[in-house]
Amino acid sequence: MNKDVIYRTISAKETAHLDIQPQGSKQAEAFVNAFLKNSLPRLSAEQIQTHLHRKAVILEHVLKRRKKQKRRKAKCLSAKERRELRIFELKPEEQRYELFLPLHELWKQYIRDLCNGFKPDMQTQTIQTKLMKADFHGAIVTVIPKQDSIFSVEIDGFVSYIYGSKFQLRSSERSAKKFKGKGSIDL
Repeated sequence: MNKDVIYRTISAKETAHLDIQPQGSKQAEAFVNAFLKNSLPRLSAEQIQTHLHRKAVILEHVLKRRKKQKRRKAKCLSAKERRELRIFELKPEEQRYELFLPLHELWKQYIRDLCNGFKPDMQTQTIQTKLMKADFHGAIVTVIPKQDSIFSVEIDGFVSYIYGSKFQLRSSERSAKKFKGKGSIDL
């Protein structure tokens, strides 16, 4: 391959099209040699020149080894630290009844969707089963104190009673649990 072909000068039309500054052949030759020396670090200058006489030049990619940095997990606060920082304490002005009414409206819509609407022909046993597995954040709950607690929940005129022994699990645990078909009071 001819050395002049590799280092030929780019025409003014090509430089305008490529949006580059035209360079002389010596600058181009110096750039190509520096580029090849950097791209082929394992080869000497003579070996690089022999590569240039071939039809294809394969450039090596040198990977720089990076030191692996261990990612540290963000440390969560313990329950004691949360209590000391009083993260979950609400100020008295944040405990007003009116502030929780929108949450109650969301809860009512959740229960309607869960029970597929309250229709007169629905079996109360089906509704009771779904209510026992529901989440009650946002519900207005009436507690009737007796030997065992009984919770009553009213939505759209339908009143449901849930025994405390069936209700003492978290909602996530209740949703996976199977309850007896008959409502019974554990004594």
